[in-house]
Amino acid sequence: MNRRLTAVLSAFEALIVVAIGVAVPLSVLTIMWAVQFGFQIDWVVFWRAAVIIWMLGHGVDVTFQLDPQTALALGVTGVGEPFLVSLALTGFTLAMVLAGVALGRRLRDQPHRILGELVGLSTVVLLSALLLLTVSGVPGVLPSRWQAVLFPALVMGLGVAIGSIGATNPARVRLRRMIAEGPQPWLAAGGAALRAGLGTVATVVAVAALLTTAALLLGYGQVIALYESVQAGVLGGVALTVAQLAFLPTLVVWAASWLVGPGFAVGAGSTVSPIAVSLGPLPAVPVLGALPAEPSPLGFLTLLVPVLAAFAAGIAVRPRLAAVAARVGVEGGALQLWSLGVAALAAVIAGAAMGFLAFVAAGAAGPGRLAVVGPDPVAVGLWMLAEAFVGASLGLLAGGARVPRPQASAASR
Repeated sequence: MNRRLTAVLSAFEALIVVAIGVAVPLSVLTIMWAVQFGFQIDWVVFWRAAVIIWMLGHGVDVTFQLDPQTALALGVTGVGEPFLVSLALTGFTLAMVLAGVALGRRLRDQPHRILGELVGLSTVVLLSALLLLTVSGVPGVLPSRWQAVLFPALVMGLGVAIGSIGATNPARVRLRRMIAEGPQPWLAAGGAALRAGLGTVATVVAVAALLTTAALLLGYGQVIALYESVQAGVLGGVALTVAQLAFLPTLVVWAASWLVGPGFAVGAGSTVSPIAVSLGPLPAVPVLGALPAEPSPLGFLTLLVPVLAAFAAGIAVRPRLAAVAARVGVEGGALQLWSLGVAALAAVIAGAAMGFLAFVAAGAAGPGRLAVVGPDPVAVGLWMLAEAFVGASLGLLAGGARVPRPQASAASR
């Protein structure tokens, strides 16, 4: 494709992605406007609500201030004080990242790849700015302007960067050339640590997804009871379900933080971890009915999940490290130290990645005690670092640190 066609298609794809992101909450709210409110309220109110939801889905901080009537209906105290909502609806975030991956994959073999990526991301910035204008001046709602303009494009840019990695990508070709010409032991150690660290986090998140599913199934009765207590009606229940689906990736990260050890909070002073559960008053969100009411019966044994994940990752990368060590003549005590260094680097990567996920899944969700919701990123990262180091060290040293020597041929014997 030529430059003009590449730019036009990238801009159109970005437009479609943003439009779908806003249309998901807007469609539900529009049905409520027509059926439940009988067209009695200005539709612009629902448009602005959909845009605010879309912004929250990309990590934009929004400050709210409730009027006395609304606060009384919701049972919220301190109506004169504005409160921050920074807890992202990560379902929108994940969808935007996947859209960026699709754009990056489509453009990575095109001759004008950089132009297409820049046009696509610039279009997202422009559309985000236009959406911000439509909600500016709304009483009681103040989104962070710079975040509202930049964050959606940054989220999509992460996906574009992932999707653009391909065999013909010039940056990847240059990187592979540098690796081929660089010091092989150090590069092999770095590559093994990166794979082991990210593989450990991916395994823990996968187990957390299964744990979240099991918790929702086992807590089905409590979830239904909370649905009935809300008394939102059919359309309100549908809207609440859509909002909770957008929140589902956050719940998976909470479950991963629970597996790592520190757990998470649902309000200031509360904690949910394998060894302690202390829940205060919870908001009437049905999915929170799946939260455990008591500590895990396994206690500290739950911490074996990230250790075993790191152990498996160490086992997986050890053969390649052993092959490189055999080529460069690293053996004995030097190989042990090298393996421990790789394990330490893998643990740092795992801790940083898990801490970043915890950071994304934490924030403020409302006034009062709801200003503290989610895991502590620093605690989660440090616990993950320690557990990954233990597991990866055992995995890399499993079966002995010596590189097996090739057996002598029959003729030499």
